[in-house]
Amino acid sequence: MNREILNSVSPILRDYLTYNETIKGKSAKTIEEYYRDLTLFFRYLKLQRGLVHEDTEFNKIETNDINAELLKSVTISDLYGFIVYCKNERNNKEAARARKVCCLRGFFKYLTNNVHILDVNPAAQLDTPKLRKSLPVHLSLEQSFELLRSVDGPNKERDYMILTLFLNCGMRLSELCSLNYTDIKDDGSIKILGKGNKERIIYLNGACKDAIEQYMKVRPVDGVALKDKYALILSSRRQRISNKTVQHIVYSFLEKAGLGGQGFSTHKLRHTAATLMYQLGNVDIRVLKDILGHESLSTTQIYTHVSSSQLEDAFNKNPIAGFKPKN
Repeated sequence: MNREILNSVSPILRDYLTYNETIKGKSAKTIEEYYRDLTLFFRYLKLQRGLVHEDTEFNKIETNDINAELLKSVTISDLYGFIVYCKNERNNKEAARARKVCCLRGFFKYLTNNVHILDVNPAAQLDTPKLRKSLPVHLSLEQSFELLRSVDGPNKERDYMILTLFLNCGMRLSELCSLNYTDIKDDGSIKILGKGNKERIIYLNGACKDAIEQYMKVRPVDGVALKDKYALILSSRRQRISNKTVQHIVYSFLEKAGLGGQGFSTHKLRHTAATLMYQLGNVDIRVLKDILGHESLSTTQIYTHVSSSQLEDAFNKNPIAGFKPKN
């Protein structure tokens, strides 16, 4: 866990974050999200209770003094008030508010069931904001080909491999950047370390193997930092490539392919791989769940949406479609 976080929080919150990291196996990114959401709630609570001067700058409100007495006084009205505050004052959308609700429920459940600081859990009946269901944005098959055809430049082998892995394997950005070439086995399998430090196995197809082979022929060997010696993808500085650099690469070739400004991103390439595998590759939804590293099948089911071409085809197959009245 980030040392700065450890030094800035109360012992109760520090213990909760440590519990999620060591026992629950949550990722560093998730721990930081919990820290931010709970710190935001504590600042809101102290302001509402008059525990700080009303002129105090919100982000300067200290939270390292949160104690059991204050937590025992929290009611479900406080929790709903906080969610309303996030909506009206911080312009949080449904997904951001839903994440905060999930965070609060987990925290107060821990206080009640695990460390028994509370006798009654005030968040037990806290409802999650209803989320609008939207279809995942993805590239079509032809757009995917166009993106791959757009790759050129001094790092074309590396950049082509990056796009190929995204579009074929459905990896997350962090998963791609953390790959080591030693992770690739003789049978073409790779062990991926996903969210929550959960491992899964994926298999490289022919396009991925070819792209990696071409890149490894030009991948720098001399001058690579010792800590990044086995990193699959290197930056121009001969270090493990960063998330930010990969995002820049993807955006630049999306623009070059005429696909800029349409909401596409590295994560949308993951959506593209999943959608194309399901719709055109007829991959079983349960297999797709394991490929993507989803915990729940319900998460994967967003890819079962019906495409407009499938809808059009269904209408054209209506047996009445060919009927023509007599003159």
